[in-house]
This record gives sequence, C-alpha cells and structure tokens, in this order.
Amino acid sequence: MPDPAAPPTLYDVAREAGVSLATASRALNGSARRVREESRVRVEAAAALLGYSTNAPAQAFARGRATGVFLVVSDITDPFFAALASGVIAAADADGRLVNMGITDREPDRELQLVRMARQQRPVAIILAGSRRHPDRTRGALLDELRAFEQTGGRVVAIGQDSLPVARVSFDHAASGRQLAAALAARGYRRPAVLAGPPELRIARERVQGLAAGFAEAGVELPADRIVAGGFDRDGGEASVRALLAAGLEADLLVAVNDVMAIGALSALREAGIGVPGRIGVAGFDDVAPSRDAAPALSTVRLPLREAGERAAQLALDPATTPATRVRLATEVVLRASTRS
Repeated sequence: MPDPAAPPTLYDVAREAGVSLATASRALNGSARRVREESRVRVEAAAALLGYSTNAPAQAFARGRATGVFLVVSDITDPFFAALASGVIAAADADGRLVNMGITDREPDRELQLVRMARQQRPVAIILAGSRRHPDRTRGALLDELRAFEQTGGRVVAIGQDSLPVARVSFDHAASGRQLAAALAARGYRRPAVLAGPPELRIARERVQGLAAGFAEAGVELPADRIVAGGFDRDGGEASVRALLAAGLEADLLVAVNDVMAIGALSALREAGIGVPGRIGVAGFDDVAPSRDAAPALSTVRLPLREAGERAAQLALDPATTPATRVRLATEVVLRASTRS
C-alpha cells in the first residue's frame, strides 16, 4: 500500500488502474501515442481517486516545450553582471520566456551546484556568465553536467567563458588591453601601474597580458612590481592603491582590470589628496554605468554588455544553436576626464 503521508506517484496510479506505467504516463501526459479509451478512463479515475497531479514542467521539457531560461552569474550587485542579466531578461521576455537566476559569488563549487539545480528544474537553456578560474578544478564535473543537460535536449550558452566547449558570446580581453594601453601611451603616459585583480581569474589575467603587450609595443615598461594583485571589486581597487602608496611606488597612470576597481582607486586617490588626472591618470575596463558618473568620468574599454546578454539569450532559444556556435563582440576604447587629453 502507498504511504498515505507521501504524495501519490505515477506508479501508484498505474497499479490502481491495472495498467502499465507507460500506459499511465501516455494517458496523463498527452503523448502522441494513442491509449485505448477504456484504459484512459481507468487511469484518469485512478489519478482522481489518489489525488495525483502531473509534473507539468518536466512533461513540457520531455515534449520539447520547456519555456524557462536559467541564468548563472557571479554577482548581481556588480554592474557588469547586472547589465548582462538585463540583456538576457529582455531577449527572453521578447520570446515569452521567464528567467530564473542563480548567483555563484565567484565560487566554482556554487556554480556546479547551481547547474545541478537548474537541470532538475528542466529549463530550455542554461546561460553561464562570468570568468573561469585557473586552475579550474570543477571544470570536469561541470562539463559532465552540461553535456548531460544537452543530451536531453537543453542548450547551454556561456558569456565570456572561452574555456568551455559550449556555444558562447565573448570578448577579446587581451586585444582590448592592448588597445587601451596603446591609447594611453599615446596620451604620454610612461609609468603605468596595473591593478590586476585576482591572478586566478582568467578575465583578469587576459587583460593584464594585453596591457603588458600593448605598453611594450609602445615602448613603455611595465615592471612586475607595478602589477598589483587584489580583489576584483571596489574594495579591491581601493586596497590595491593604498598598497601602492604605502610602498612609495611612483606611477603616472593606474589601470584597473575592471571599472568597479577603478572607481575604488579614484576613492583612495581622492582620500590621499592626489589629483586625477593632474598627478595620475586612472582607467578601467567594461564601461559599466557608474563609470560615466564617477568624478572624474572614467576612461575605460566599452563592452556591449547588454547586447552580449541579448545575444546569449537569442542563441539559447534558437534550435539551430550548437556547442560550436561562436559570437565575438567588438570592444571600444573610451577616453574620458580621468586621463589627460
């Protein structure tokens, strides 16, 4: 006898109706395969007697009609991810889809957990937004989860994660760094320092590599003691500047590997009474909305973040998308009042 405290299962319905599990499933779940009328009536009567209700989301997925999108981001309070999420939600909404969101706090184990949770919800697609770490200790387990999801008909799209063999929308961070360094060297900067963020983050490493290459091509030295690791947020930028000042290291330019770090750097310089751009220039990456309202307005590399989110959602909802699909979006150097003209 079924446990009266537990919800009835499809197996309970099949047993009550005296039919096979497959017949009960077809009778209740709208299968294209016909069920004899007598069997259908018995199954429906058994379901009503037992109080059985079908799992509509799972059935929709099994019939190719799943509607939701699951978005995984590192930190929704970061304007970078807020802009990406805005684009994903707008494109999904235009297609009549709902977006569920999970936040990793930049923890690989949390990302893996969220993907596992997403698979249980049976969305039509999973979108992963955020930088991978090096070494990437959860990559194998994550790929197993994503491949299993794709094998059941789901689609996976990554934004800015070039190390995963899934469809993706990305930017060339190293090339952006070279372009920014060249533009700043052309403004006469000769003693740059870089607020490099965490060395294990791929996006931070690629941007630092690009900056180093761009300055070298312009004949500007970037010695190792002027590359300072730190947090990938506003507090990290502030702390990195304080460390530079405490070390007595002189620079005429600070380049942070994202805008929120650069905004933190502006705060630390203002607190120390150091004028920007009079004594030192400051630049960042991403062109998030707060960078335009900073005092002074921040020089940066513009990434079309909302467009990236929109394109990722469009790929996720397009049946023609395959794991080999690639979209690379262009970036643009934007020089504002935080660097000399």
